[in-house]
Amino acid sequence: MWAGMLCVIFFFLIISVLTFPNGPFTRPHPVVWRIVFGCSVLYLMGLLFLLFQNYETVRRILVWIDPGLASFHIDMDKEYGVNCSDVTVEKIWNHLDVFALAHFLGWAFKAILIRHLGILWAISVMWEVTEIAFAHLLPNFIECWWDALILDVLVCNGLGIWVGLKICSILEMREYKWVSIRDIESTTGKLKRAMLQFTPGSWTSVRWLDPTCTHMRLVALCQLVIFWQVSELNTFFLKHVYEFPPSHPFVVARLVLIGVIVAPSVRQYYMYVTDPTCSRVGTQCWVYGAIMVTEALLCIRHGAALFERTQALNILLWLLCQSLVSVLCVYGCVLWHRYFETEKKATIRRSVSHLSKFDTDISGNMARRTKSVEELDKKEL
Repeated sequence: MWAGMLCVIFFFLIISVLTFPNGPFTRPHPVVWRIVFGCSVLYLMGLLFLLFQNYETVRRILVWIDPGLASFHIDMDKEYGVNCSDVTVEKIWNHLDVFALAHFLGWAFKAILIRHLGILWAISVMWEVTEIAFAHLLPNFIECWWDALILDVLVCNGLGIWVGLKICSILEMREYKWVSIRDIESTTGKLKRAMLQFTPGSWTSVRWLDPTCTHMRLVALCQLVIFWQVSELNTFFLKHVYEFPPSHPFVVARLVLIGVIVAPSVRQYYMYVTDPTCSRVGTQCWVYGAIMVTEALLCIRHGAALFERTQALNILLWLLCQSLVSVLCVYGCVLWHRYFETEKKATIRRSVSHLSKFDTDISGNMARRTKSVEELDKKEL
């Protein structure tokens, strides 16, 4: 069975190299991203197959692949986030383990993918809110306040975001301008445009994620933040439902696969949201969306006993916070670009103009001095 499955995977990837479309990247080679696309399709097909099996069958398949999983079970009795008032240097240092390093590297990679400081910080803060909202389902989401705010948000997330953006700057990667600055300046004009959005402009096809419309760009960024949180949640729910150790090769392999799939997916989504000439979302982005939804359905179907304890109020508040923080993030970025970036450009423009004028004055003075010297020479002659 192993030989047969590996043979199918090998020849499917060969076919993907020959027939699948190129991704948005050309480095290191388009063939690499065709293989990534082929791996994403294979992973999606595997998820769809598992979706139609019961939990016992899926569990037996996983144990057949790795017999060591038969003896591992999630420890539901373990207490998390206890003795939070007892804060010592030794206790904080003990939390800086290999998972903290993985946390830091993960955020550095996310910064390289998204390349926007405001959106990265919004996702970082919202993930802590996500952990609070789903802590009644996943006990390992229960953390002390200093662990969530200091170690996670400031240390791991903050340093990871800074390092990732620094790598983008050093490698001179393309900067993503997610926020759209429109020509509508007045509040009345924006309200009028928003009201007109609910009336038919013409009987033609309409793109809901219109890159020329500010509020549609806002919807696109809200979708990005929420989908990112769902994808992160899938990692923890899959590990919990199917009872994987945190460092199991299945968990690591899935994270690596999702990481390489997300890179072209984010670029295709960004091109669709920001480029008016892009008429549809790329195929890799569609496949990743299907993978994200299928993983969530697998967790819900095979973790029915877990999700029976879901508190609907927590989920509604979570969605509300996600949308609110997304709106505040976009609005804050718009204000930043409008006032600070514009002022910076104006200052640079004035400096360049002043230097040009200064050069002109110097040239004129030098010309006048040269002319005076020439006249004195003529008089002496």
